[in-house]
Amino acid sequence: MGFLNYTFDWSVLWRPPYGGLLINGILITLHLSILAWMIAVWLGITICVFRVSPFVLARFAGSMYVQIFRNTPFLVQLFFWYFAAPLLLPKPAQEWLYDNVPNYSYWAGVAALGTYTASRVAELFRSGLLSISRDQYRAAYSTGLTVFQTYRYVIFPYAFRIIIPAFTTEFLTCFKNSALTMTIGVMEITHTAYYIDSFTWHGLETTTAASLVYLCIALCVVLFMSFIEKRIHIPGMIAREQ
Repeated sequence: MGFLNYTFDWSVLWRPPYGGLLINGILITLHLSILAWMIAVWLGITICVFRVSPFVLARFAGSMYVQIFRNTPFLVQLFFWYFAAPLLLPKPAQEWLYDNVPNYSYWAGVAALGTYTASRVAELFRSGLLSISRDQYRAAYSTGLTVFQTYRYVIFPYAFRIIIPAFTTEFLTCFKNSALTMTIGVMEITHTAYYIDSFTWHGLETTTAASLVYLCIALCVVLFMSFIEKRIHIPGMIAREQ
């Protein structure tokens, strides 16, 4: 009976001040996800290099990073960055952090999401490298390329083309995991939807809008990465229909 008596009011999505709050929530979701993804890619590639390094200590360090960050829940890591990490700093550094870093919860969310996703990206790139035949390495070396040049110009570009579908999935996972930052007070789109609901009692409309935002952005990413995959796929290997 309660649902039958519910009065829909979709204008809550655009009338002041709620419309502005929703737009701001979308923007925060986007730039938080993109910053975290940039950290994840560069850190993930570095960890991947450590994982395939001929040096034992480098391989051990890379393996420990992956095992720790990939095998603990993201929510736990998020709480660690927000609540525990500052306490590990000296007292003056803690005071400076809280006094001079505006919106610390946002930056804690970026750091947590970036470092967590990096462990997954590292394994993704490693799987791409391990899928490449040793003949590719020998062919590159036979042309006079150094080890660094071989990885820079041959192996990594080749591996990236192989992992594009999984790479897209990891970005979407990173993007959707940004919703968990609401637990430390980040006003991304999910938190904003619940915040507006607490004032208007129109949570159905706001959560529907948030769901559609996630869906639309995810579809745009999938379409864009499908286009990239078609343009740079390796001839003779499985690819989406042209």
